[in-house]
Amino acid sequence: MSHNARSERAKRVPPHLVDPEPGGVGDPAVASLTGTKPETVPLPPGVSPKLYNADLAPTTRKGRTWHAYSIFTLWANDVHSLGNYAFAIGLFALGLGAWQILLAFALGAVLLFLLLNLSGFMGERTGAPFPVISRIAFGVKGAQIPAVIRGAVAIAWFGIQTYLASVVLRVLILALAPNLAPLDTNSFLGLSTLGWISFVALWVVQVIIVSFGMEMIRKYEAFAGPIILVTMLALAIWMFVEAGGSIAWSTTESLTGGEMWVRIFQSAALWVVIYGTFVLNFCDFTRGAPSERSVVRGNFFGIPINMLFFAVIVIVLAGAQYRIDGTIIESPTDIVNTIPNTFLLVLAALALIILTIAVNLMANFVAPIYTLANLFPRRLNFRRAALVSAVIGLIILPWNLYNSPVVIVYFLGGLGALLGPLFGVIMADYWLVRKGRVNMPDLYSESPDGDYAYTRGVNRKAIIAGTPAAVVALVLALVPAFSLVAGFSWFVGAILAAVIYLIITNRHGTFRAVDGETIAVAPRH
Repeated sequence: MSHNARSERAKRVPPHLVDPEPGGVGDPAVASLTGTKPETVPLPPGVSPKLYNADLAPTTRKGRTWHAYSIFTLWANDVHSLGNYAFAIGLFALGLGAWQILLAFALGAVLLFLLLNLSGFMGERTGAPFPVISRIAFGVKGAQIPAVIRGAVAIAWFGIQTYLASVVLRVLILALAPNLAPLDTNSFLGLSTLGWISFVALWVVQVIIVSFGMEMIRKYEAFAGPIILVTMLALAIWMFVEAGGSIAWSTTESLTGGEMWVRIFQSAALWVVIYGTFVLNFCDFTRGAPSERSVVRGNFFGIPINMLFFAVIVIVLAGAQYRIDGTIIESPTDIVNTIPNTFLLVLAALALIILTIAVNLMANFVAPIYTLANLFPRRLNFRRAALVSAVIGLIILPWNLYNSPVVIVYFLGGLGALLGPLFGVIMADYWLVRKGRVNMPDLYSESPDGDYAYTRGVNRKAIIAGTPAAVVALVLALVPAFSLVAGFSWFVGAILAAVIYLIITNRHGTFRAVDGETIAVAPRH
């Protein structure tokens, strides 16, 4: 770029928008691709380099691309994940029939729709990712607590989901090339040679996608969503035909009376708990939404409508298999494995791999990226944080975690139980205390007079409110004696934390509403 051209550009663009990384820490990878040198520019006035970079900064209104369809395709992928199918088909095995399953998912969908709108509106209004929004309630330094908890849960599941997708890929490879079977007989650190090849291949694919940022994730989700919907519908139709045009509406051990209703409400609650992680950081995606209308429409078609479609698919798949031989499948993969045509089997297996990657990107990859960028804003941008997250997801050997009930139940289950109290504090502070009034520039300021400085950057009242709620949630989730109410631990933790916070915090303070356009960056990802 010539000196004159650069000068003209500087006249048109605010200084902090010129360089993709404020503070002059240009991305060498981008520079090598474009053939330009990173430009050194000052930070916006008043912001701290410890709290601000171009990935944590609020997004400008202009240029946002996460419209209703993009949000819908998030749910088109995530709702139809293999884990969700295993959970839903398990309800059929536990004695719920067709109408009970539909009711359970309808109740869960209504609750999720409301919670996701509350969380999503925060992202759309502020344009900020979850770690920054957490600063409102927890303080500019205290926000590391919810961000790290959310990121830790996600990074472990990123590795696990990549492993599960690699299992499908390994089966697919052996179906197409049986002569490679010897590569699947040895073991190194818990995986065979073919297992390592499959895992690393999918790991690399995800790293490449994420290295291009949130915009590429949006495009991938938009690509994968229709494929998944068509694939699952085709599987349901095929099974319906195989069952002779009729299905079993329930098993021979169907629940009735009070036990049935308890199971229905437990299932609805558990369905919300499954999304407890995503409800917390949904703002990471809606910060790119152009309007609240986009969020509502995307959520409406993606949650209530799509979830009822999902429930119908579950009923047909499980009911058809039960009609055929009296057995209950565990997952759609069981059906894919029985497809007699190799070509169709390959297509179905590829669709499941595409699905698992889509779910992993949105649910388990974005959160730790923003967490790491928030921890080290001067050193890590989106791309570098993505690579660090992926490496951690690899070196923890996630297949060993997945095969350990202790890790799944107590470590990941325990961290998951903490998300409810965090949600309760953040939502109570934003909606009930501040009424949505946020001083965006102060979220990036270390000034002791800043609105979110609190006590050395930490809002102790948020910690005080969340701690007893977290203890209660952990007890309910992990102690076997409370197994009947374990599914409600997220709700109990969220409500208890919100109530305590509202009691001990100052609800009549003066809260300033200042938008972040002066420090915002155009959506780059």
